[in-house]
This record gives sequence, structure tokens and C-alpha cells, in this order.
Amino acid sequence: MANISTLNTTGAGFDTVAADVSGPRGRRPKRVLSRRNIILYGVLSVAALYYLLPLYVMVVTSLKGMPEIRMGNIFSPPMEITFEPWVKAWAEACTGLNCDGLSRGFWNSVQILVPSVVVSIFVASVSGYSLANWRFKGSELFFSILIIGAFIPYQVMIYPVVIALRELGVYGTLTGLVIVHTIFGMPILTLLFRNYFASLPVELFKAARIDGAGFWQIYLRIMLPMSLPIFVVAMILQVTGIWNDFLFGVVFTRPDTYPMTVQLNNIVNSVQGVKEYNVNMAATLLTGAVPLIVYFVSGRLFVRGIAAGAVKG
Repeated sequence: MANISTLNTTGAGFDTVAADVSGPRGRRPKRVLSRRNIILYGVLSVAALYYLLPLYVMVVTSLKGMPEIRMGNIFSPPMEITFEPWVKAWAEACTGLNCDGLSRGFWNSVQILVPSVVVSIFVASVSGYSLANWRFKGSELFFSILIIGAFIPYQVMIYPVVIALRELGVYGTLTGLVIVHTIFGMPILTLLFRNYFASLPVELFKAARIDGAGFWQIYLRIMLPMSLPIFVVAMILQVTGIWNDFLFGVVFTRPDTYPMTVQLNNIVNSVQGVKEYNVNMAATLLTGAVPLIVYFVSGRLFVRGIAAGAVKG
């Protein structure tokens, strides 16, 4: 009887194995048009349309002449494409007393942007590296002060900063605005770098210390090569914030050193002459082109940097 039972069990086992071999294996493939996918892609499509529709209106309006704009159909593509509004926005539109378009403001913004981004990222990366790997007396207090500084409204500090820049003799200059952007970018950038460096394997740091590497050797030879994503995150945040800034530009500079955003405001809100909507739209697109290009070029590294260390503590 025992042998018969064994044979029956063995036969059942062979049947199971045969069924497993002959039948399909693995997870059942998901349907493309499932309810979940329909809802997901429907919501994403509505969100994309919500953001892309104003951009479409701006582009087509900037390529139309004023007679076509006065016809009133803002969603229709241009019947005759013209780049004259773009030329006028760049080189001829009046931004106050001057009628040289956005070109002067563009170069002012470049002179503000480049040193502000380079200095703020360098100082913040070194500070974050120090706070993560080289603990010193009072480091936690210093880090807490930086975090508090990140949540203080900028508007509260405008008047003290104006007084400080005036005493330093740089108020109304591009140098003064570079100092302002560098200081106000420090708290959040230091937090990002500190969290990223803290997420790296500490064994690398300890091994370098055992081999006799010092502060700058570890930073330059070990930390920097591993930190490209977080540097891209910091660069995009600073480029976007500094290039799109209006408040600091209008407060801390003078008409001859106004950045591009302040000149754009002067063009759009001008009350003299005919309201040229095509020129306004072209000027807006020109002003927003730089941060958009930077993001599209390095967007993948931006996502990697956020996921790798920017949300880790």
C-alpha cells in the first residue's frame, strides 16, 4: 500500500511538473487600456495641456503681426510668420529711458548669474562637505543657523541689506547684487550638499584619511567626482532663482544695471504708445529661454541628484 501511495504521489508530481513546463509562466501582462492607466494618462494629459496651452499662445502670438492679432483669434496659428517682434524685443523696445531692447539687460543678467552661481555653489559645497564629514565644535549650531536662514522671508531683510551694501560702497552695482544672490542661496544649497555628502559611503572617507589624505585632497579627488548630480541640482536651482529674480534686481540695482527681468517688466507695463502684444510675448520668451535651456540640457542629472541625496538626512 505504501508503494502504491508513493507511486500515486510521484505521478501527481510528474503531472504538476509537466503542467508547469507546458503552461505559461510569470506574471500575467497588464492591459494597456486598464482603468488605472486611463485615469493616470488622462490626468497627466490634462496637466500637460494646462501648462503647454499658455506657452503655445505666447509662441504663436510672438510670430504674428499686429493686424492679425487684432482679429482676435489667439489660438489660431499665424497666417504669415514674422520675426520682427523678436528683433524689436531684443534690440529696439523701450525699457524706460533707453530703447535698446533686452540686449543690455541680458548681458547684465549674465554678469550677475555666472559669478553668483559659481561662488555660491563652491562655498556651499565646501560647507556641506565640512558639516557632513569634518565635524567641528559648534557645527550643529552653525548648521541650525543656516537652516533658519533658509526660512526667513527675503522681504524682511531687504532694508538691512540695503544699508550694508551702501556702507560697503556697492549698492546699485552688479557686484552688490552678486553678493546678495550668493548669500541668500547659501542656506538651501548647504543643506543639499550636506545631505548628499552624508549619504555617500563613510568608508571612502575613512580609507582616504588612513592613506593620509587631507581636507582638500578628499574633497577634490573623492567627493567631487562622485557629486555631479547634486552639483547639477544646485546649478539649476541657482540659475532658475537668479535669472528669474525681479525683486532683488529692482531694489539693488539702477536703470543702467537692471537685469533682464526688470527690463521685461518695463516693456510689458509700458503705458506709452500702442500695446504691442507680439513684442511682449517675444520678450517674455527671450527672458525665460536661459533657465529652460539649462533644465532641458541637464534635466536627467537633476532628477538623479534629487533622488540620490537631496531628500536624505
